[in-house]
Amino acid sequence: MSAQKTNLVLIGMAGAGKSTVGPLLARMLSYDFVDVDDLIEADQQQSLQELVDHHGPAWFRLLEERILLGLDLQHYVIATGGSAVYGAAAMNHLKQSGLVVFLDVPLPILEARVGDVASRGLAREEGQSFAQLFAEREPLYLKHADLRIECAGMNLVEICTAIIEAGAGVLEIIA
Repeated sequence: MSAQKTNLVLIGMAGAGKSTVGPLLARMLSYDFVDVDDLIEADQQQSLQELVDHHGPAWFRLLEERILLGLDLQHYVIATGGSAVYGAAAMNHLKQSGLVVFLDVPLPILEARVGDVASRGLAREEGQSFAQLFAEREPLYLKHADLRIECAGMNLVEICTAIIEAGAGVLEIIA
């Protein structure tokens, strides 16, 4: 990791809390916040579920990578989609200016939070269970993460504080 990263990038499974942690974390850092899922939906004028249903997971992952490669931000907390880690070029792009943080949440908690995976807009193969998707993605999250925050048993403020403390000295703090 190089010093003074100007963005903080959240990665993790659906239900890990990226879109919940991100806005509070941004306020605590005096950063702005962007949710990449929202950018994708705005770009395509369709929900994530509609995009995956109509075009398939491989197409969706390419779209997500294109959106990520187009980001040129400073002082942002960026909540990526759960499948962002499939795009190595996109992850390398995000790492150039961003501290990448894996929000690690145990599978049973994720499953309880996500509920019906069929309507969640997950880029998964037909018939692939959430547990299988988790097993496929976890090594990618670990590979791309600069920091891993084990979130089980922590509340929102504790997670944000742990991220800020772990990123001290690497993440650019603005007044």
